[in-house]
Amino acid sequence: MEKSLYFEYVAKYFPQLVLSVVEKLNDKNQASLTYLFKDLLRAQFSVDGRWESLSGLYTRVAADVVAMDSPLPLKQRDSLTRASGNLPKLGMELFLNEKQMTDIDTMIARGVNEQQLVQKIFEDTPRAISGIYERVEAMFLEGLSSGVALADSNNVGTGVRVDYGFLNANKFGVTAAWAANAATATAINDIEKVVKKATEDGNKIVKAYADKFWLDAFCKNQQVREQFAFLQGFVGNKIPVLSKDQATAVLQNRFGFPVEIVDRAVRTEKDGKQTINRPWKEGTITFVCDTQVGSLVWADLAEKNHPVSGVTYETADNYILVSKFRVNQPSLREYTRSQARVIPVIENPDRIYTLDIKTVQA
Repeated sequence: MEKSLYFEYVAKYFPQLVLSVVEKLNDKNQASLTYLFKDLLRAQFSVDGRWESLSGLYTRVAADVVAMDSPLPLKQRDSLTRASGNLPKLGMELFLNEKQMTDIDTMIARGVNEQQLVQKIFEDTPRAISGIYERVEAMFLEGLSSGVALADSNNVGTGVRVDYGFLNANKFGVTAAWAANAATATAINDIEKVVKKATEDGNKIVKAYADKFWLDAFCKNQQVREQFAFLQGFVGNKIPVLSKDQATAVLQNRFGFPVEIVDRAVRTEKDGKQTINRPWKEGTITFVCDTQVGSLVWADLAEKNHPVSGVTYETADNYILVSKFRVNQPSLREYTRSQARVIPVIENPDRIYTLDIKTVQA
């Protein structure tokens, strides 16, 4: 690795550019950039590069009434479960080839506007940073909807699988698949089962998250439409399919918590082929009892503590190491690289409930 061919510009603009990219990606007003993990996870630094989640199967049992001077009955102690593992390394590289570098050299020779020149030199930086965010978001959404986060294997055959230990007792199916049985499926009753279980566990659901497949089925469900008509004081049998706002109003009025629709796609690339994936488990609604459901656990990279000579480094969001450098063999290339040791960890799975409207459960 050698110093960037455009070191003068890297030294001048790289720090502030990385900061501006992070600020833009964190801006909630950017409609096209949604990162649910930033809202629901708190950042946590790991000294030893491991993550760990403890969950307790706690129950509330009323105290016994005993006579004076009588012994107290012994109760069963609650149990703890533990999930843990090593933090994986995430990363990506992009490079300018000889043709692109020749174009930049021509721009410099012609004295083009410096802003245009900087944009061309650093056009890979936002992609490198957002690529880490995209992978974390994909893992988090898959984990929150299914209890297991998966990252496909890379070119050397390694992958990541994180099981958050969602309780089987908190995973619900439906009496009839909603999408195929809009007229007869009892969507309200199915949700009531989940709410009842949470109440019996001593938990209170504060919010739910679901995908568009769930929303469409919920809006078309006859029982839901009748519930909406009742709330509006409407009498009749010609109730139209509900809108998103009307459907979520039913959930809020009937059960006391809102639902947020997760309509998110993540683009991945392997062996030069790009694929669009929807990480949320289709047809699943997840009910949570906390405004934050876990931690974004991260650790320092070895390269941060032992920087390579000639490479220029900047840190994005504390845990993403962004670097620029050039290599001369096998051909001249100008690289932008991002790396991170980070993973989304969902905690307290005993306070999370899921309902899969595609799975029939007696």
